[in-house]
Amino acid sequence: MNAGRSALVAACILFTALCSVPVRGQAAAAAPQITAPAFEVATIKPSDPMKRNRGFHVNGNRVNVENQDVTTLISVAYSIHPKQIVNAPDWFNTARWEIDGVADKEGKLSVPDVQLMLQKLLADRFGLKFKREQREIPVYALTVAKGGPKLEKSKSDPNALPDQHGNGKGRMQFQNTTMTVFLLGMQSEFDRPLVDQTGLDGHYDFSLRWTPDGVAAGDADAPPGMFTAIQEQLGLKILPVKAPANVLVIESAEKPSAN
Repeated sequence: MNAGRSALVAACILFTALCSVPVRGQAAAAAPQITAPAFEVATIKPSDPMKRNRGFHVNGNRVNVENQDVTTLISVAYSIHPKQIVNAPDWFNTARWEIDGVADKEGKLSVPDVQLMLQKLLADRFGLKFKREQREIPVYALTVAKGGPKLEKSKSDPNALPDQHGNGKGRMQFQNTTMTVFLLGMQSEFDRPLVDQTGLDGHYDFSLRWTPDGVAAGDADAPPGMFTAIQEQLGLKILPVKAPANVLVIESAEKPSAN
């Protein structure tokens, strides 16, 4: 697992995991023609190098992106793991940005709304151009362990948004969560993309406690590492495999001018 990426970044990717949105121009054929939301106005400026807080905040039709690098912005906008971003310049991971803007639509924004807004912002303000390819790459496959899953069927409205939260120190609570949402939310805790091979299509409530890599177990009752915790607590198993996966091959991008 990738101990270098923070749990807060995991929360950022978790935010987009609630609903995967296709690349612009590749919508499903049966989808109705609608006008995609965009930022009516947005300010972008470099983050203070000393700043530690990071996050995504949505309030009504206002979006605030706090201290995020472009790799994370792309991961959020397209619901992908950072390892699925290919040929990126170094500054994608080193330069961080503050973005504050208002949507060109009234009312509360949905997760797909925010993803489409970020996609357009990346294209218009960061000059992001890429091509999508499918390559066979190392991934982790989530499967059902011997003995079956240890998951409680959620009693929440299945149409309601999932609720996932934690303390950033190896403890997460999941409510009304699908396996797809769970894996996308945990992407940055691993050093390769996660794929769902469980065959489980319901909504579940469960918790997960683990000891992050690089953290010494403080006592004998400390939880195990991530792989063991998922198997023991959820009845699921993660296997390293190679599988075809979509990647975004970066063709060009530029740092935006501050405004």
